[in-house]
Amino acid sequence: MRVITGSARGTRLEAPPGLSTRPTSEMCKEAVFSILHFELSEARVLDLFAGSGQMGIEALSRGAKSCVFVDNSRQAQAVIRRNLAAAKLAGKSRVEGMEAEPFLRSHTGPFDIALLDPPYGQQLCQAVLPLLAQRMSDQGIIVCETEREETLPEQAGAFSLHRTYRYGRAKVSVYRKQEEEEESYAAHGNLPRQL
Repeated sequence: MRVITGSARGTRLEAPPGLSTRPTSEMCKEAVFSILHFELSEARVLDLFAGSGQMGIEALSRGAKSCVFVDNSRQAQAVIRRNLAAAKLAGKSRVEGMEAEPFLRSHTGPFDIALLDPPYGQQLCQAVLPLLAQRMSDQGIIVCETEREETLPEQAGAFSLHRTYRYGRAKVSVYRKQEEEEESYAAHGNLPRQL
């Protein structure tokens, strides 16, 4: 598992031991950052259910301004800190040892990009999306990775399900505010094709 591109390109990252953490596949990570390509510069990022921290670290490597990593596992928190040190990105980050919902209730944001990759099969994205939507900037984008068959709501607060992509057994769901969705089409035109 490595950082794909940017200032920390090629940095090898470790994953927490055991089966409770499932790192995002390289194919899925490439796809997510293709979707986010125009959104990353100076973005305030939230990596929720962070695991190894690889998604937030990739965002920082590609130009994000800051990232908050949230995971309730002490092992995961230690791995995230080691990975940030290896990537030389610790100065742009904060690691929070909390469950996702209490974190969102106690932190106001705002965040420009939220990356969610919870354990499969527990409906955790559905549980936190309404709270998360209140913590996003008006131009924000929420990216949820779930199991292919999991159904997510069409609406999360002011955010609408914009597009869905499928990669192997994973599904990536992207939420935007409706007016931002229309502006993004106008500004960037061709987005990654839906699979």
